[in-house]
Amino acid sequence: MTKAAIVVLSDPNSGSDESLGRLFNALASVYDFKHRGDDVTLLFQGAGTRWIGEVTKSTHPAHELFEAVKDKVAGVSCGCADVFGSSEEVEKSGFDFIKDNPVPGTSGLPSLQKLIVDGYAVLTF
Repeated sequence: MTKAAIVVLSDPNSGSDESLGRLFNALASVYDFKHRGDDVTLLFQGAGTRWIGEVTKSTHPAHELFEAVKDKVAGVSCGCADVFGSSEEVEKSGFDFIKDNPVPGTSGLPSLQKLIVDGYAVLTF
């Protein structure tokens, strides 16, 4: 069985089509893995933590696709949510904060090393 970890890093505040394209393609990749029966997980990290406040809105163009894969969301980088000001939106969403990589000076980030050791291919968008 294929194991994939999809990490969203793009910033919705950039105002570019590229950022939305990266999110859309990340979600589409999760959808593809999910519907082929593979082990897939989705993480939001860096400025990508800001997407939670956007994509959970029913009016967002990627909302329907997000709803189809939200059961695959592992969570949101705690330290990145702190830095990029999205902690409140993440709390409202109910998604978990991930902090299994205790980076000094932060509240913790996801461990990509752990994912790789666990056999996941890590794809970033």
